[in-house]
Amino acid sequence: MTTAKKPAIKIGLILLAYIAFIALGMPDGLLGVGWPSMRAGFQVPLDALGFFMVASTVGYLSASFASGFLLRKMGVGGLLAASCGLTGFALLCYTIVPAWWMMAILGLLGGLGAGAIDAGLNTYVAANFTEGLMQWLHASYGIGVTLGPILMTFGLASLNTWFFGYRVVAIFQIVLAITFFLTMKMWGAKPKQNDSKEEKNITEYKTSYKETLKQPEVWLSMLLFVLYVGAEMGLGAWAYTLLTESRGIATKTAGFWAGSFYALFTVGRILAGIYAKRLGVNKTILIGGGGAIIGAIMLWWNPAPLVSLIGVVLIGFAIAPIFPALMSGTSARVSPRFAANTIGFQMMSAGIGGALLPTLMGVFARRISLETIPVFVFVLLVALLVVYLLSMKRTNQLKLTPLTETQHAD
Repeated sequence: MTTAKKPAIKIGLILLAYIAFIALGMPDGLLGVGWPSMRAGFQVPLDALGFFMVASTVGYLSASFASGFLLRKMGVGGLLAASCGLTGFALLCYTIVPAWWMMAILGLLGGLGAGAIDAGLNTYVAANFTEGLMQWLHASYGIGVTLGPILMTFGLASLNTWFFGYRVVAIFQIVLAITFFLTMKMWGAKPKQNDSKEEKNITEYKTSYKETLKQPEVWLSMLLFVLYVGAEMGLGAWAYTLLTESRGIATKTAGFWAGSFYALFTVGRILAGIYAKRLGVNKTILIGGGGAIIGAIMLWWNPAPLVSLIGVVLIGFAIAPIFPALMSGTSARVSPRFAANTIGFQMMSAGIGGALLPTLMGVFARRISLETIPVFVFVLLVALLVVYLLSMKRTNQLKLTPLTETQHAD
């Protein structure tokens, strides 16, 4: 009876994790569509969004950095329950507060909740499940980002209010918080078979931040996420502008292909959930990185408009499995003892890369030319593979054997 329940519990938990990641992506999708109506309601200028985004980012980075400590103190279930509750509270209050400065404070709270959910679920899945399931976890985020604009559009078109989208997602988050609270004990670490450190779950180690940050491999892992997210978000932010303003491609055509970047990105992660375990972490990252570099060369070369367009979507499809694979391979790069802290640091680094590098691309584009963007993306992708190969060499992982079979429980 007990053995029959265990697979069902594991399936239930992973499905709950996927639902939580869908919910994590939904607010990001709401904001872009809802912002014109939000700023009109609060009577703030167009660039006031930056104030809100900075507050949200500070909260996200802070929670990501502290996630290892919070996991040790609260456990996975406790952290997820508190984080979803905090996020739901912030989203609901967005629709109640009368002043914009209050929104910035709530943005900080929402960022704290989102950062803790992101880091907590990544740590849990990396510790307990296979590479394929990690890929699907991140594909779930793509589903959430897709659903967010649909919800907001419905609210604006049918109900003439941006409140609807945020209230629906807030209720969704609060229901998740209650569910995580009720299932809190199920999210505990796997029972140890013996007393050897090798059998510990990565969330059981009580390694200090100071000791973790002394490891060169940890810094290499953080750099990987800065480079990856910088390349992904940089191209996602600037592809449309490059294609229309520099390449002269028609607005509708450029919009379709630029939108296809994230569409194929989500498809790539869904497909990677099927083949990633067979390939292993290393091959998944190297093949994806190699394909993305080919796409960047096509975009840079630009012998014809179609080549540029294919280059954009090839990059999106090829890089899709890299972020989840890097998460799954954390223990192999830094050892299980430092993995939980490092995953939090990686999420923080992803936020830094996503904020700084696309901004730097914009500076180069304005001061030199929009044509610097494909060069920038190419350099970031090459640097990503070089740093990854260096991290593999330091941990003797250059044989390209599948890591997931020895790292994760089936």
